[in-house]
Amino acid sequence: MTTALLVAALLMGFFGSPHCLGMCGGLVTAFGLSMKEVSPTKRRALVATYHIGRLTSYATLGLVAGLIGITVLEPLMRGNSMPRILLGLVLVFVGVTMLGAPFLTKLERFGMRFWQYLSPLRQKVFPLNTFPRALTAGLLWGFLPCGLVYGALLIAVVAHNPLSGAALMLVFGLGTVPMLVATHETVGWLRDKIGRFRLRQLNGAVMVISGLAVAIVPIVMAGMHGGHDMAAMDHSGHTAMMSEADMAENHDMSAMHHEGHDMGSEMMMDEDMDHSMHDMSTMPAHTEDGQEPTAQAH
Repeated sequence: MTTALLVAALLMGFFGSPHCLGMCGGLVTAFGLSMKEVSPTKRRALVATYHIGRLTSYATLGLVAGLIGITVLEPLMRGNSMPRILLGLVLVFVGVTMLGAPFLTKLERFGMRFWQYLSPLRQKVFPLNTFPRALTAGLLWGFLPCGLVYGALLIAVVAHNPLSGAALMLVFGLGTVPMLVATHETVGWLRDKIGRFRLRQLNGAVMVISGLAVAIVPIVMAGMHGGHDMAAMDHSGHTAMMSEADMAENHDMSAMHHEGHDMGSEMMMDEDMDHSMHDMSTMPAHTEDGQEPTAQAH
């Protein structure tokens, strides 16, 4: 997992927090009303406590998502480029969702059924006047159905690492905290700025572009690597042909040198034989009495 992915999760949580406020605003209001009888100092501590519970739920869900990824996806993607390609496609999907596509609406409806199932337990935490109750309320809050949360969980799944999934969801949750703990005036200012500059849509577009880059790079690299292998094979074949040609040429030169050496040897032998014949022809003949004739004076 890279730092860029953590930053993407953080920005996803922050720029998507107006949506979180729409989903969680009623719950935050109910929490605030249940703490009317406590002191301001304890109230701030209780607010921090239930946010700690919410972030704990997010991290736990990310851990489970990472376990699913490592047990289901890892055996299918070992030794290939599929992890990066799948991560890129998920980033594109989440980015398009942030741009406004209602892809996760059905998943939110399914989550709402589970949220309603937790209703009896949620009623027992009110009023939020103790820290155990605040922590339990935060833990339950983490299961509130939200398309943005589900998108972050998809990223945690393709991270196919439990610790990475937990870290991603924790960072995502931290990105949502400023909007959910701000005062009424600050909330209005944040919502106005994020809406005016379309920061959520901008972040979604960045995620789409990043996802396309992450998904396409392995394919491009594989194509370049394949071309490099072909070039290496051609170079090897060319080298082998050159080597064979050099060996043949050296063999021919050796043969020619050997033949030239044999011809030289034959010529030297013929010359020696002619010289010997000439010496024999110039030798004096013996007389009948076996004595050599004496040289006559001129």
